[in-house]
Amino acid sequence: MSAIRWDVTFVVYRAKGDEASHFDTFKLSIDPDEYVLDGVEKIWAFEDRSLCFRHACHHSTCGACGMRVNGVEKLTCITLIRDVTQDGGTLKIEPLRNFPVVSDLVVDMGSLYLRMDEVHARPVVPVPEAEIEKSPKEWPPDDYEYLRLSDCIECGLCMSACPISATSPTYLGPAVLAGAQQNGLSRNPSLLEIVDAENGVWRCHSAYECTAVCPSYVDPARRIMDLRRQVVSERLKRLFNRPKPKIAAVQEANR
Repeated sequence: MSAIRWDVTFVVYRAKGDEASHFDTFKLSIDPDEYVLDGVEKIWAFEDRSLCFRHACHHSTCGACGMRVNGVEKLTCITLIRDVTQDGGTLKIEPLRNFPVVSDLVVDMGSLYLRMDEVHARPVVPVPEAEIEKSPKEWPPDDYEYLRLSDCIECGLCMSACPISATSPTYLGPAVLAGAQQNGLSRNPSLLEIVDAENGVWRCHSAYECTAVCPSYVDPARRIMDLRRQVVSERLKRLFNRPKPKIAAVQEANR
């Protein structure tokens, strides 16, 4: 924290029940080294106790505080004020896209959680299976216990940023497909029919917006491309490993 104070205008999306959605404006004097979530909490604490938003851990682990900040998906607990505005500037705070709005900045992410369960996405991947830049044998001794793994925190930012999710509600979405890739078709062959479908890996248009907003370095876009490779590989294996027709098998046996 610093002694510097910035005057920042927060323009916050509001929606309650059947009321028409609108924006409320709040002017704050705030430390630029505080986070966007701190500003939202100050509005709730000192300006309007009816403001509804979601938060929990405050250190980018739970994924609860995802919002759009000036039109870009952000995990607000790790987004510094100074990184997204300036003194005298404006911050437009909106809920995530492509999810039903429950109230104000809170969205219903039930569809994401159900789809993650459908592909058996694992919340934490064991170190030997995790995709990292170097193998464990190449890690510096001091880094062995501290190297960050790319585990999805199910924040929904990638689902909100995805242009396909905006136009195709039945599209599985980047987080779900990344979870399927991390699980692996070789480990779970039943996933093939789920991801190799109209609203699976082939629906992705490779916009890479999901990777741009991911706060956990999961890199969903790259994982989707790799999942396509897995799908093609698995289909070819099944094509060439099909059991021979009975007639052909009998003829070959009689030779």
